[in-house]
Amino acid sequence: MLRRQARQTRRGRDRDAGGGATRWKIVQTVREKFTCRRCEKITQPPAPFHTIARGRAGASLLALILYAKYGHHQPLNRQSESFAREGIDLDVSTLADWVGACTASLAPLVELIRLHVLDAARLHGDDTTVPVLAKGKTMTGRVWSYVRDDRPFAGATPPAAIFFYSRNRDGEHPTRHLAGYAGVLQADAYGGFNGLYDAKRCPRPITEAACWSHGRRKFFVLADLAKSAPGSEQRAPLAVAAVRRIDAIFAIEGEINGLPAEQRLAVRTTRIAPLVAELESWMRSQRARLSRHADVAKAMDYILKRWAAFTRFLSDGRICMTNNAAERALRGIAIGRKNWLFAGSDRGGERAAAMYTLIATAKLNNVDPQAWLADVLRRIADHPARRLNELLPWNWHAPAIEHTVAA
Repeated sequence: MLRRQARQTRRGRDRDAGGGATRWKIVQTVREKFTCRRCEKITQPPAPFHTIARGRAGASLLALILYAKYGHHQPLNRQSESFAREGIDLDVSTLADWVGACTASLAPLVELIRLHVLDAARLHGDDTTVPVLAKGKTMTGRVWSYVRDDRPFAGATPPAAIFFYSRNRDGEHPTRHLAGYAGVLQADAYGGFNGLYDAKRCPRPITEAACWSHGRRKFFVLADLAKSAPGSEQRAPLAVAAVRRIDAIFAIEGEINGLPAEQRLAVRTTRIAPLVAELESWMRSQRARLSRHADVAKAMDYILKRWAAFTRFLSDGRICMTNNAAERALRGIAIGRKNWLFAGSDRGGERAAAMYTLIATAKLNNVDPQAWLADVLRRIADHPARRLNELLPWNWHAPAIEHTVAA
């Protein structure tokens, strides 16, 4: 015969958005312990799974905090104040500990995404500044992004983005990030990438593909300034003409976006290549008449000195004309800087890069990042390591929601 001997409880907070309003609840788990009077054997249900070690936060609450911080750019101190207004006491240090614990738990998925991104034949690469707190002042760190997106040429491989943090913009960082990679890199003219294109690089050099948006932007700025700046009328006609010629190329490119690489290449060969050749001839003839100090001459030199990289898309249907995919991935960071002002440390920058990787990849696959993070945090500790791919955004399926109706 069994009798109850002891009771243990575990308290946790979770988030429930049922009924159209946010409801907070404390989950109390009772573990009854029984013993047999005859054999003195003791039985007790196993302890429930903790989302983070010794943590009292549920997976939904943790996902809410993570997505608010890295998706909606709300610093932890503001979140703490928001929770306090709802009667929930969560200190900033507690929230920071939870963020760190979640980042460690999700690290295997970040690594799988990194391997997936670097397996691409073509990548988009870019970086942006991140203020980092250092000894009472802020220094300028960097967040780097590399995006795999094969959808422009009808590729079936899921899109993904990987982010890295560094304390500076030295060329050693992209060299380390892309060690072993030997495909096509679409990027701006940042000199730190030059080592990747070196013919002596092992295993082989990365193929450079330049961004026409960057080249066009220089002419567009000059044409726009000429509308209001006195004395600049002489440079306006050339800048406007360059913009119009490049826009004609973009217009045709827009028609073939999403088509297979072979079809894109065929259209580029017959319709775009002649326009590009005319643009080169026109720019070289105009450039010969200009002073090297003229702003429009500098805009032309930016393209002409990198002509091989700018025209590489004409021989490969997989290459895009722009690096906009990487710029879109970094846009949220640029917006968020006005809210969180700076990263607290290098470790904070590394955590941010990991979470940006997860959230950006979920968005690229049209997955709700918060719902996905909540489900993954709830399952990842008990999930078999050999089946972690099942938790990646492009393989994930939202759990079924049960609806109850009052009688």
